[in-house]
This record gives sequence, structure tokens and C-alpha cells, in this order.
Amino acid sequence: MEKLAELSHLFVTVFLSSFASLMVIPAITDVTMSAVCPGKDECSLAIYLSGFQQAIIGLGTVVMMPLIGNLSDQYGRKALLTLPMTLSIIPLVILAYSRTTTFFYAYYLLRTLTAMICEGSINCLALAYVADNVLERQRTSAFGILSGIATAAFVCGTLAARFLSTASTFQVAALVSMLAAVYMRIFLRESLPNGENLTRPILKSGQDGHCQDDGDLSGLAPVLKKIPSIQEITGLLKSSVTFSQAAVVAFFNSIAEGGMQASIMYYLKARFHFSKNQYADLMLLLGIAGMASQLVFMPLLTQLVAEEKLLAIGLLGGIADALLFSVAWSNWVPYATTMFAVFMVFVPPCLRSIASKQVGPTEQGKAQGCISGIISFAKIISPLIYSPLTALFLSEDAPFHFPGFSILCIGFATMIAFFQSVLMRGAPPISSHKISNSLLA
Repeated sequence: MEKLAELSHLFVTVFLSSFASLMVIPAITDVTMSAVCPGKDECSLAIYLSGFQQAIIGLGTVVMMPLIGNLSDQYGRKALLTLPMTLSIIPLVILAYSRTTTFFYAYYLLRTLTAMICEGSINCLALAYVADNVLERQRTSAFGILSGIATAAFVCGTLAARFLSTASTFQVAALVSMLAAVYMRIFLRESLPNGENLTRPILKSGQDGHCQDDGDLSGLAPVLKKIPSIQEITGLLKSSVTFSQAAVVAFFNSIAEGGMQASIMYYLKARFHFSKNQYADLMLLLGIAGMASQLVFMPLLTQLVAEEKLLAIGLLGGIADALLFSVAWSNWVPYATTMFAVFMVFVPPCLRSIASKQVGPTEQGKAQGCISGIISFAKIISPLIYSPLTALFLSEDAPFHFPGFSILCIGFATMIAFFQSVLMRGAPPISSHKISNSLLA
């Protein structure tokens, strides 16, 4: 408990940042539809734009996540958190000012560019921060609490969006995002593997303590060299069978999550004419169920059930959710599917904890960055599959009448992740290997 108390400033930082980024989700669909296809409930262009943006962001984060994680192992988690938390403010400020078509496309462009760095990086660095400060046996619970904090921010943000106008939603989000960055810089202490002290800033040469005067490229060269090569990432995946299995689960589960993200809002709007407030209510129920599970049930279950089994249970919940959603026959059915969120929220913390235990303390950033990069790669592929599929089966040109067919296909991806998780066996943490080796020596 003392270790968790020491993470209080990190939890506040994650809460504020997540609140700002998540509270705009219920409003962004209406803003997109109004800017691209005013007066329509179904718009293929909006679906394609959303899917294209998701794919481009994923392409950028495939490179940036391992780089950011690797850099944080060298220069500290707080130093690297500053960049995404600052950049994430810019797109919110644009829509806080105006939501006309011109400003929407400016937001769309800058959101795409900044999200290549921001998307997932705050979560990746927060996980590495927790791994630095929490013992291995407590990490599943700690990761679950961190996810619960983010879910609580989602609940609060969605609730705020439910009662705020669209303009006010983006204005509040921009202000809270600024507050999160300032809070983090003032209160969060730096964290490095093994409690090492930061010895030099990022943009300094490794050969001496003076800045180079021959241009920015010489200062950036050491940073660019920190990008893990394909061989390094492959070596990390091969270093542990359990880690590679976790990577496969992360990939297919993220295929499913990305498909749901690309499809669900447009599916609900076209199928049941969901408004912004109805969608906010649905997200609120999902958030409350997930928050209760992560903050109340999960810390207790981790003491009784192996994290590999909790992972499989969470994936089963995802399969059931997709199957029921795909055949929704009334507008109350999507609300009923929120019961599966109690189990689905087990997946991210269990997956991250399993991966964390397979590497040493000086590689936590690299490991979390590797998993985040795989997740990002999956989210490149996912919208390329599900956005056209959703647009096709919601249109009049569908080969057969099944509006939820794309949601059903999402369930198939989760099934593959589930079967892989069943094959996963608990492996002793990397520290155990080191202790055994030292005793044998």
C-alpha cells in the first residue's frame, strides 16, 4: 500500500490526461458528421476518414512507442511524458475555438500528426513508471488500479460531456489537458530503472557535457540511435515464449479493439439513430462497469486467480460482447452488453503484467513500448479491414442484410486471442531466472 501511495501523483496525472482526451469521444462523431456530411445519419466518407486517421496514427506509433519506451529507460519517465502531454493540447484547442468545416480539417490534420506521438505513449510510460516502483508480485493489481484510474477518468469525462454543450466539452477538455501537463511537471518525481539518477539531458552528445554547435542534427543523432531495430525487437520477442505469446494476444485483441473503435459509433448511429447523449450514456455504463471491476474486484481476484486465467476470462467477455452486439435487434441491447465490460477490463492489465515480468528492471520501457508498438501495428490493419466492411454492410449495396456483420468479424479476432491465451502458461519472472542462475554459479 505504501508503494501505491507513492504513485498518487502519477494517478492524478493519468486521471487528468485521460479525462481530457476521453471526454470528447461522445462529441467527436457529431462534429465529424456535421463537418463532412451535414444533416445525414449515415456517411461513408466520415467512416473512411476515421479509419484512415486511425491507420496513419497507428503507423506512426509503431515507430514512436518503442522509441519513447527505450528513451524513457535512458532519460526517465517524467522527461518523456512531457512531450505527449504537451502535444495533446493542440488539437483540443482548435475545436474549442471553432468546429466549422475548415477548423475540423485543421483539427483532423494536427490530431493525426500529434497522435503519432501521443496515442498510447502516456499509458506506456505510466506502466513503465509503475513497474519501476512496484514489486513483481504486486504489478497485476497495480496495473489494474492504473487502468481503473483511467476508466474512472473516462466515466467522469463522459458524464461531463453528457451535460455540456459540444463547444463547452472541447473547451473544458483543453483546459484540463493543460492542467494535467502543469501538474505533472510540478508534482511528479522522476523515475529511472533501479532508482538511477538522470545524468544528462536528451539532446546532448554522449561524448561530452556540452551541447553541439553544428546544428540540430548532431544533437538529434543520439536520440535517433535509440530507435530499436527490427533485430532488437525480434530478439526481445524470442527472449521469452511467454512474452511472444503475450505479443500475439495483444495483436489480435487490438485488431478487435481497433475494429470496434472504427465501427461502433457509426453502426449505432445508422442502426438505431443514436444521438451524442445516448452514446454518452452507453459509454458511461461501460465505464462504471469497468471501473468497479478494476478498482474493486480485480485486486481481490489477482490474489486467488492466475493472471493468465484472468486474461482468458476477459477475452471470453470480449467474444460474448461482439456476438451479442452484432445481432442487436433493439436499441436497449447495446446497453445490455455493458455487463461484459466487467470481464473485458481484465485484459490490458493482465497482459501488461505478464509482459513486464519477462524482462529486467532496465528494460521495462522497451518491453512496454514493444507491446504498445504491436498494438499500434494492429490498429493500422484493423480500420483497413473494418471501416470498408462497416460502410458496406450499412449501405444499400450490402451483399446480404446483416448490419452487424463487421461487429461479428471483430469477435473472430478476439477468439484467436483467446485461443492463444489458453496456450499461455505462467512463466517465472525474469528476476527468478537470474536468482536461479546465480545460485547455480
